[in-house]
Amino acid sequence: MKAAIINRYGEAYVLRYTDVQAPRIKPDQMLVRVHASSVNPVDWKIRKGLLKPLTGKQFPMILGFDVAGDVVAVGGRVTRFRPGDTIYARLDQLAGGAYAEYAAVSERVAALKPANMSYEQAAAVPLAGLTALQALRDRGQLKPGQKVLINGASGGVGTYAVQIAKVLGAAEVVGVCSAKNFDLVRDLGCDRTLDYSQQDFTQEDTRYDIVFDVIGNRSFADCRRVLQPQGFYITTQPYPQNFLRSFASALLPGPTYKVILLRSNSDDLTFLKTQIEAGKIHSVIDRTYPLAETAAAHAYSEAEHATGKIVITVE
Repeated sequence: MKAAIINRYGEAYVLRYTDVQAPRIKPDQMLVRVHASSVNPVDWKIRKGLLKPLTGKQFPMILGFDVAGDVVAVGGRVTRFRPGDTIYARLDQLAGGAYAEYAAVSERVAALKPANMSYEQAAAVPLAGLTALQALRDRGQLKPGQKVLINGASGGVGTYAVQIAKVLGAAEVVGVCSAKNFDLVRDLGCDRTLDYSQQDFTQEDTRYDIVFDVIGNRSFADCRRVLQPQGFYITTQPYPQNFLRSFASALLPGPTYKVILLRSNSDDLTFLKTQIEAGKIHSVIDRTYPLAETAAAHAYSEAEHATGKIVITVE
């Protein structure tokens, strides 16, 4: 099969489009014909070797976590899917494996693809959508009527976070992004928008129940003054020092610091599917690239100017 692989860590040019063996599935896995994947920042962080202690040095390595495709074969312990099913998933292997014509997908991390989405639209959802859902619902304990600020509202996770905050009942969602994306995030559900180049949300008088720092460029110390006493600051940056700050904040009065660590699971993907099919959530796609041009897709993602998601199509 064709795949985009790396044989060493490095810049985007180390990604090669070549022939490799198709994956062999375990009893709890499915072999899926991949129609689309997407690029997430974690993909190029792995490629650069920033997560080397976790991903190791076993090459060649196929990156990519998001999959939308068709089930070709199932392992002996798979009970919920059968060949011919159309699914989407966030892979649970350490390095991914989605940048390929076929992927091994664990049953527990897959759900049926939303019927009203194309493969490309569905492939944009899993990692970013699950991150937004679990950050707001689980880590932030978002309740109906609360106020939420999303720093990075026009990005991959941010575009889903705006919509999911509204699904969960937020009374006010404030989006921080560039002025050129104001119309987009308002259409997604933002009640108010702030231009990060002109306004510093940490100096506002408004108090929020949740500040979801998708970008990770503001500190907990900066954000404390705009949080309610029982509010939550949530970051997507899982660095050791952030876990220490989270632990320390839990022992002190006032707002709490939280780190979101994504848990791949079919139940949450099914929840998102329901909301998507009800017309409450949709994907925002900036660009699409064929699998052969994955290196270019990584370079574009790494520039950090994308609006919404970058999708990889597999012929």
